Amino acid sequence: MKFSLILSSILAGILSLSGALAQSNARVDKIQGVETYIMCEPLRPYETVFEIETGAKAASLLTGGVVNEGVSDKASQFVRRAVKDGKKENKAFDAVLISGSKTAVAIKFTGNGGSEKGLAKVRKIDGLAVYVMNEPVKDYETVVDASGGVKAKSYFTGGIVNNSIEEDIEQFVRRVKKEAQEAKKSIDAVVYSSGKRAIGVKFKG
Repeated sequence: MKFSLILSSILAGILSLSGALAQSNARVDKIQGVETYIMCEPLRPYETVFEIETGAKAASLLTGGVVNEGVSDKASQFVRRAVKDGKKENKAFDAVLISGSKTAVAIKFTGNGGSEKGLAKVRKIDGLAVYVMNEPVKDYETVVDASGGVKAKSYFTGGIVNNSIEEDIEQFVRRVKKEAQEAKKSIDAVVYSSGKRAIGVKFKG
């Protein structure tokens, strides 16, 4: 009887751990046919092929910073640059990994990947799992909806200094948390898909 109770406790712990891990796992999307990992870490092992860098953003410069590029625009720019550089340098790669700064890397996976193909572990900001242009593996429901405004940093510098993807996402997280607190609702994560909109979600089960 005692052994049975111990076994049940162990199984419950394993199920609880697997549920927690699932809450921080995401299925990534492709940009221009390329798997793109934004502010998340692939579950598959990989190696860096080359670094990608982007300069001042033309769209922000031309509008004096009043219209600032969104996260999805910046991510697409990294991917376009990776494809261009890869062809120019004759370097093949499988995916683009954007850490959140103003640089990114083109990577190649080692091994066949199996069930981990296309999956990543997302990071947390202010205690919330953040899904940037990727989809949570676990089912969820939308609790609050928030949209971002003009970015002050870019506005005051005339667009010369543009927010990094990470800075943009941090603003979204703060906005979503504030709206959730005002609505007196709890959330588990923030999901950003595109444009200037993010949602606060709660996982099911």
